Amino acid sequence: MPSDTSAPAAPPPSSYRVLLRTSEFAGLYISFTLTVAATTLSGFALGTLVGHQTGSPFLTAVSMYGATFATVLGALTLMSVADGRRPRRTLVALQGVSLVGVAAQAVPGLPLAARFGLLLVLGFFQSLGTGTRMGLLAEVVPTSSYAAARSLMNITSGGTAILGYAIGAVLLRHLGPHEVFLVAAALTGLGSVVVATTVREHSIRPTRRPGLRQTWTTNIVLFSHPGRRALLLNLWVPNGLIVGCAALFISYAPGHAGALLAAGSAGMLLGDLTVGRLLTADQRHRCAFALRLLLAAPYLVFALGPPMLVATAAVFVASAGYAATLPLQEQLLALTPDAVRGQVQGVESAGRMTWQGVGAAIAGGVAQYLTPGTAVTVLAAVSLAVTVVSRPYVARARAVPPVGATGSERIAPGFSPVVKRF
Repeated sequence: MPSDTSAPAAPPPSSYRVLLRTSEFAGLYISFTLTVAATTLSGFALGTLVGHQTGSPFLTAVSMYGATFATVLGALTLMSVADGRRPRRTLVALQGVSLVGVAAQAVPGLPLAARFGLLLVLGFFQSLGTGTRMGLLAEVVPTSSYAAARSLMNITSGGTAILGYAIGAVLLRHLGPHEVFLVAAALTGLGSVVVATTVREHSIRPTRRPGLRQTWTTNIVLFSHPGRRALLLNLWVPNGLIVGCAALFISYAPGHAGALLAAGSAGMLLGDLTVGRLLTADQRHRCAFALRLLLAAPYLVFALGPPMLVATAAVFVASAGYAATLPLQEQLLALTPDAVRGQVQGVESAGRMTWQGVGAAIAGGVAQYLTPGTAVTVLAAVSLAVTVVSRPYVARARAVPPVGATGSERIAPGFSPVVKRF
């Protein structure tokens, strides 16, 4: 019978401490933390270097966040390598490529064109590394602990990024950008060593050769069903538009942008902690739609030009809605066969990161013609509309059995036999 996400016998979520006692998860977690720290430091160093050399706010912003646009290239071309027969070896190799790229940024006198080229290459391979890591994560932790594992990684990612920028600012007072690049390279190399020594190979892998054709074949089937399309749409677009709202904080309130950004980070961490750790899978699924509404609705208050205390509180409350990604990711995982988990999660992550950049670009463009407060309101309203309109399709996705179900499992109406072979 198809798996029922609302089954009452679902085991309770694992605690973070229990997860970290598992050596393989601890290895993936530590290497992930080191990778986020290295990416944050190298991005901050590159932004500082480009800012000093060009004085251009646009080029500085692109140098810090431009790698997110390259992640979609990985999703469209070679993401199938995330499900190769030797995922641990693949992840170590991709970490090695990142190590070389970050170390190359430390070369003094490197032309800016070369630096931006390296940035795109790093973004491409980092997207493949994310898919590989998430594929391994789905294999080293039980399904009942998956949301807690992703929650812990989300919390750590946000916290590490905040600390990384703070530490990067301190380091740049005593070191040059090139030396900070070397620190980032060392962290990347250490992450490779951790993966190599703690994670084993996993055998649930396809016999097909990964490559461009296999990537496209899997992606076509991934997007072939409206339920999965709706899940990806809700994971990408509403979040990206709200990130665009956050990108306008400096323009909206230059003197209070730090407080608004800090409130957003605090709300996001609280939401991930609460939803990932304290709620069961059934409770997460029941509150997913409310969380997606919460993500955008409080931003509508910006239309009234509220006092800064009210605006800060609205951002804090809204940011807890980012935790809606956890039940959506669980649903997507439930519809994904073991053999392509890495690629599907890599596509989801790459699309989400890309839409964050798209959302920031849309927000900036709208704010050119409207006031920042009005632009925030418009993006929040569109985010709400996407969530509401796509709700029936997200609900339908729960009724569809996992892709690749055996012949003994009933196929829901409208579920194509082609999809079944995914």
